[in-house]
Amino acid sequence: MKKTLLSGIKPTGHIHIGNYLGTVKNWIELQDQYSCYFFIADLHALTIKLEPEKLKKQTFDLAVDLLSLGIDPKKSIFFKQSDVVGHTELTWIFNCLVPVSELERMTQFKDESAKQPDNVNAGLLTYPALQAADILLYLVENVPVGQDQIQHLELSRIIARKFNNRYQNFFPEVKPVLSNTPKVMSLNNPIKKMSKSLGPASYIAIRDDKDTVIKKIKKAVTDEQGVKNLLELYPYFGDKKKHDQMTQEYKAGKLMNAKLKEELTISILDFLEPIQKNIKDYEKNPDKIYKILENGAKEAQKIASKNMLEIKKIVGIK
Repeated sequence: MKKTLLSGIKPTGHIHIGNYLGTVKNWIELQDQYSCYFFIADLHALTIKLEPEKLKKQTFDLAVDLLSLGIDPKKSIFFKQSDVVGHTELTWIFNCLVPVSELERMTQFKDESAKQPDNVNAGLLTYPALQAADILLYLVENVPVGQDQIQHLELSRIIARKFNNRYQNFFPEVKPVLSNTPKVMSLNNPIKKMSKSLGPASYIAIRDDKDTVIKKIKKAVTDEQGVKNLLELYPYFGDKKKHDQMTQEYKAGKLMNAKLKEELTISILDFLEPIQKNIKDYEKNPDKIYKILENGAKEAQKIASKNMLEIKKIVGIK
């Protein structure tokens, strides 16, 4: 029997190649090794100012993007977080267990508060409790994480221990599945991680058309760090022999920036072509997307309801 694994992603805009290489590519590969739960974290998205219609559209677009990249609802339970009763219920129980001091020391709370000083809401502070509820609600055994996400997973493990010590041994010790995720750097600021917050010129979205991709790579920074960044990005999409050749030329000081950009552009466009065809096909039939999410939520709800009933009995509210 396969071990269980869970992960989620916020609907904050179209997926870019940094998201793909850092998260989604790993998800796709893990589908064959684990019984996977993958969800769109729309409740987490409420911590930022986002118009309701924009949130709905971004949630739909994210579902399309993930399915087009290779998330398979026949292999994984794929659903929208808010469609499953239990995530927020369990969060409240965890909020009553975890000390405020534990939440205040979280790096993400400090970072996100600095990004939106006019909107430092309670959701930003209790965000990790909801993350813990997302994971522990399904009693999953594993969560795929990069090195920068270990702090949040560790808090989930701490919350599970607090619950088990206070009530009874119920939640499993969740283990990280450490992925060798590349840190994809920004095209226009190669000392920073590729991010939507740095503006469209910093990343290539999987929905970018041919002219946009060409323009973004052509304008990519080519100082020493910039060239190194483009060269490191190439092998994820391009030919190994060409990469080896360009690496040798780079070491010898003979690599032409124009050649590197041209080869990178060709390889990324080749990668995007079938994905964008999938996106167009899915968007022709939006009801199919909603049905996939509905079916995934039904499957997730069966497990969530069963576990929440036990949890409520344990804490004395049932």
